[in-house]
Amino acid sequence: MSIVDLHVHSNKSDGSMSPSQLVELAVDKGLSAFALTDHDTTEGIPEAMETARKYNNALAEGKLPPLPNRKPGGLPVRPLEVIPGIEFSTEYQGKDIHILGLYIDYEASFFKAQIQAFVDSRILRNRKMCANLQGAGIDISYEKLLEAYPGSVITRGHYARYMLEHGYVKSMPEAFEKYIGDHAEYYVPREKVTPSQAIGLILKAGGLPILAHPPLYHMSDDALDTLAGQLTKDGLEGIEAIYSTYSPEDERQMRSLAKKYGLCISGGSDFHGATKPNLEMATGYGKLYVPEDVLLQLKTRLQKK
Repeated sequence: MSIVDLHVHSNKSDGSMSPSQLVELAVDKGLSAFALTDHDTTEGIPEAMETARKYNNALAEGKLPPLPNRKPGGLPVRPLEVIPGIEFSTEYQGKDIHILGLYIDYEASFFKAQIQAFVDSRILRNRKMCANLQGAGIDISYEKLLEAYPGSVITRGHYARYMLEHGYVKSMPEAFEKYIGDHAEYYVPREKVTPSQAIGLILKAGGLPILAHPPLYHMSDDALDTLAGQLTKDGLEGIEAIYSTYSPEDERQMRSLAKKYGLCISGGSDFHGATKPNLEMATGYGKLYVPEDVLLQLKTRLQKK
């Protein structure tokens, strides 16, 4: 059985690996597909798709180079599909809700314009937060963050990494707790769209909107049911029912919610590389398993749209 990973981040947002490195890792792990779902950006998709195209051509021609990182007994090497995706940060009743978009037309002009608006909003927020941190005695600026992490959409993960690398904190969790967490003194919230708006944008771009990792929002069962019902009316197509940190009960609940509202299930590791230590692509913390059947059902739903 082939495996897939439908929730992966590169260094174009807050991951540590380049899009090309993610392709190489997916090949090493024997994946048949992975979705590049960076936060509010699609900048890494062309690089990932081009790297996968070259790899697939080499595989077809029998000219595949050695794979030094493959572990003995791993899954067979197979053609790799890179799914163009995105992860939108949205706000619902004061909570940060994430909506994944799979198979989006990331080159559509209206989509690019909206993404640029999100980027502009992030820049304004980042400048304000840097000013706050400077007032706390931290030598940081938006320009220094861009210099340290070129080509990335700057997120709070970059702030935490920067403060860790420059000795202001002893761990990334400490950076969030003291400085940049939702309730920390120096945090600046960013203007966000609603989940319904994100779903509408993904649908307009021809993609499949997926509610990402619902158990992480710590909502009551009734509140989560209400959210899923409302978003289904707005065009939601799936729920992330398989995820790195889920308990068996979490997965059962997400599958039940998907069934209740006629939604597909999705699944992914939420891989960030070094930004989330010990969390691996495809296997999460060791027990994650997303069979290719999950992707095939999503593709069937996409074809019916």
